[in-house]
Amino acid sequence: MLSYGIQIRARRLAKLGTSTPVSSDPDENKAPDSGSSNPSRTSTPKPQPAADSRPKINVTPSAPAASSSPNPFNKLGVQAEPSSSTGSSRVHRKRLASEIDDAAPADRPSPKPSNSQPESDAAYADRILSQIFRITVDPHNMSSTHGQRLTFLPNLNEELNESGEPLKLSVNTLDQALMEAASSWPHDKPLMNYFLPCWKRAVKASLQFKATEGPKFEVHDEAKRLCMSGCLFSLTMPDLYGREPNPKHDTLMPYLLKGVQDEGGLCFNFIQEAIKRFDDDEAVPALFTDAMIAISSKLGTISMDEDYKPYIGALMTYTRFPPLIVNLAKHSCFNMAQSAAGIEKHTILGPFFRISPLQGEVIRSYFPGPRALDKGRIANAQDALRMVLRTHQDDLFAITNAFIRAGQDTRSRTLDWFAYIMNKNHKRRAIQVDPREVASNGFMINVTTILDRFCEPFMDMDFSKIDKIDDNYFRKQPRIDIKDETKLNADQSYSDNFYSNKLPGEANFISEAFFLTLAAHHYGSEACNSQLKNLDRDIKYLEKRVKAMEAERHKFANVPVQLRQFEEAIKRHVDVLEKTIAMKLSIEGVLLDERMQSTSLRFMRYVAVWLLRLVTRSKYKPGQESKEIQLPLPAEKPDVFSCLPEYTLQNIVDNFKFIFRWLPKILPSAVGDEMIALCVTFLRSTEYIKNPYLKSSLVSLLFSATWPLMHLKRGVLGDQLVGSQFANDHLLKALMKFYIECESTGADSAFYDKFNIRYEIFQVIKCVWVNDHYKRQLTRESRVNKQFFVQFVNMLLNDATYVLDEALTKFPKIRAIERDLDDQSLSAEDRQKKEEELQQLANQATSFMQLANETLEMMKLFTEAMGEAFTMPEIVSRLASMLNYNLETLAGKKAAAELSVSNKDKYHFRPIQIISDIVDIYLNLGTSSVFIDAVAADGRSYKPEVLERVSRILTSKHQKDPAEIGRWDKLRVKFVEAKTLLDQAELDLGDIPPEFEDPIMGDLMKDPVLLPSKHIVDRSTIVQHLLSDPKDPFTRQAMSIEDAIPQTELKEKIEQWREERVQAAKDKIKSDAMDTTEG
Repeated sequence: MLSYGIQIRARRLAKLGTSTPVSSDPDENKAPDSGSSNPSRTSTPKPQPAADSRPKINVTPSAPAASSSPNPFNKLGVQAEPSSSTGSSRVHRKRLASEIDDAAPADRPSPKPSNSQPESDAAYADRILSQIFRITVDPHNMSSTHGQRLTFLPNLNEELNESGEPLKLSVNTLDQALMEAASSWPHDKPLMNYFLPCWKRAVKASLQFKATEGPKFEVHDEAKRLCMSGCLFSLTMPDLYGREPNPKHDTLMPYLLKGVQDEGGLCFNFIQEAIKRFDDDEAVPALFTDAMIAISSKLGTISMDEDYKPYIGALMTYTRFPPLIVNLAKHSCFNMAQSAAGIEKHTILGPFFRISPLQGEVIRSYFPGPRALDKGRIANAQDALRMVLRTHQDDLFAITNAFIRAGQDTRSRTLDWFAYIMNKNHKRRAIQVDPREVASNGFMINVTTILDRFCEPFMDMDFSKIDKIDDNYFRKQPRIDIKDETKLNADQSYSDNFYSNKLPGEANFISEAFFLTLAAHHYGSEACNSQLKNLDRDIKYLEKRVKAMEAERHKFANVPVQLRQFEEAIKRHVDVLEKTIAMKLSIEGVLLDERMQSTSLRFMRYVAVWLLRLVTRSKYKPGQESKEIQLPLPAEKPDVFSCLPEYTLQNIVDNFKFIFRWLPKILPSAVGDEMIALCVTFLRSTEYIKNPYLKSSLVSLLFSATWPLMHLKRGVLGDQLVGSQFANDHLLKALMKFYIECESTGADSAFYDKFNIRYEIFQVIKCVWVNDHYKRQLTRESRVNKQFFVQFVNMLLNDATYVLDEALTKFPKIRAIERDLDDQSLSAEDRQKKEEELQQLANQATSFMQLANETLEMMKLFTEAMGEAFTMPEIVSRLASMLNYNLETLAGKKAAAELSVSNKDKYHFRPIQIISDIVDIYLNLGTSSVFIDAVAADGRSYKPEVLERVSRILTSKHQKDPAEIGRWDKLRVKFVEAKTLLDQAELDLGDIPPEFEDPIMGDLMKDPVLLPSKHIVDRSTIVQHLLSDPKDPFTRQAMSIEDAIPQTELKEKIEQWREERVQAAKDKIKSDAMDTTEG
């Protein structure tokens, strides 16, 4: 029969799948002779009692040949001193292993005997080993000095008796003693439950022993070695102890879950010692890896409202030991998921990141009955939710950081895992998202937060490490897939061609972290931000639906069956509504974490600076705008910028917009000059960005940044916009440029979008108008860039005309419906229809009225600052007509009846204020004879009696002081005089010669120009035409005002002819006046 040591080796080799042959020589692994003078002992095996059917492991060969007992633990450590004893199985009454007190706390070693003689080495070994392993070979010593009962080992006792040796445990017999104790351990209990407490007692005893050599030191050293071997063998080779494999017993999982502080958990010393054996036995590292895979798998089935912390604690324990982390990262389970949703459960780290208060079960525990919760309880629940999540995310960061720092290969695998998450979750930004096809919100928020924190070390205030971000990351075998992402300014084929030209080298960790975090924000936190808007919409719909259903309850009151079905339907709708409300409150609770959002804002600032450096090809840092940024940007756009995913810029905009709305108080310390530079740069050079919505979002950023906040009257950035040299030089031109450009964005809602954009532009301009530099800049634009300015003012007039007309035409309709609703005989159904129609009209009137007020406010500011610019021939006639028309609408005979609606303030409709604003514009331009003539020449809307009524209204309402009323009355007189002259001149001009007449308007030309179609028209006519339609009106071919050729000679002839006629008319008027006087 093979020796016992050979059997162990054979089993290990078989378990490892090796083909190494096992030697049949029984002396091959025989322990060397101990050198003892005691003779070898032999015995004849005796039959075992039939009653004890549990499998036993013989600790000696069954053959009577004398041999040393081999050490079964030789393979996992330094060999112990060979034992000189042999023995055979005997029939004895063994104490059941279940009687061993394995749960008793580890005790300090028994004190030395109290007699004056020093304790011998043999007595010390027996005392220490008995205390550690709770075993004895002396039937008269069945308990320790502290009262713990000891397990008697009959077989070893018999052998010691036969050999005449003392009944004491020793290093030489310890392996045999442990085999006897372990083989009798109950099979329904894990054998690890015996060895692990022994290990802890051994470690504690060795710590109290200070020597580092000698027989007593050897006792402690051998005890720890064999304890560790016993622990590992009990899990990897249970058959060594006569036990069948049992997945529930043969794993470290339960001991890891108990934690290092628990008496039954694995301590750090145990893990350190086990790691030392990794190179000798590959089953040991697999033991730890398999245990964590099992822990991860189990964690994937529970949520945050269950006992999840032991699982987190287990992986936190691993983070202290890089070899464990390295082995986990190498395992196929580390990143084996085949779908976005599968990442959360079928990768090792996935279940840990899955734990979140956004899990469905957890949401209900934080927000039970959400419809009935008041704001205070909601706030408390959200605070509690954030505290729990913050603690969990701290653990997640510690765990992930351990993987990142465990070595280059492990770091690479961890980054691969993060990239896999991004690449599989593109559908999270789809219009319609199927939750079953993507990772959950909680998972993605955790991923985003952890990646944000990995960027913190290089996000210093000086931007000193920004150079380390590789601009060409996406051309160097990037982990992140952006192929199907919309690019900033490139189509699919162009970007594919650009990225097909790979560059050598690999990206550094900072670049990897930077671009992974960018993607994480897009698919993670920003996707949740978008979902909040959808949830708001869903909640409104469901609430309306439930309310409508409740109104139908009376129809089923007398039909029990139908009433029951009705109640069930109501309950289903209410359940969905409450679930949706709870989800919204939970997402808000998570996203409104100030620490998380502050870190996010710092990252976005970094992205903004990086983008500016990219497009300006400079070393820009905040505060260096005027030095490093030259506007407009070069016409040739860098491909490395154009081919970036659109979310690079969109993330910045969306993140700041979210903070402006929900957490504005963290902004003053988080926003700097780079945000002004970013917005102004890309609004000044809008051709760098393809998406019109993204461009307009930059205006929204500036608008939000100038909105009053706490003690900041001009918002977070208002004062900087007023005082910044860079903003002074470029802001107004950028805003005017986009004011024109947003006229046509290409979107279905472009017509209405432009009004919102322009409203926000007005607010920004009003904020900075206190700085006279902006007024001077506007004047300069009207002179230096005349065509640009005319186009801007023309659209300003178009807006004023349209929004005022739209708003004012809604009020007669609102008035009519209000009268209808006063009728008490109106049916419920008709009343509901009327109310819905009224609400729709009210919303439209309110929106248009707000825009009208802001547009008039802008015209007041502009005409006050540079009135002469608004009297240019291309502008003045349209401006005068618009003012006259709206004044007649507001102050005409029918105004009081048609515009009288209840609660005008609800619609922001203040007619007296509007009349006053229009009069201010008249007064601002009243010094110009050109403007006076234009007002008087408006044959459609100029009515002196309306202007006179305006005087009475403003006086009675005390809207203007007497001095302003006086100026207005004088201006009215000038209008009348001009009208008289113009009417007479019109009569005296007679028939206009055909060569002097505008073929489109039929009027006398003042500044004739030749079109590409060879037709001659007045310059003002073609300018007005081109503002709305950039084509030759006669051939429909594209043209611009630069294509019109001035006809100087014809102009001189027209002026001479007109002057002659006008002078003759004036002379006639004076002559008639003299005749009247004389008469």
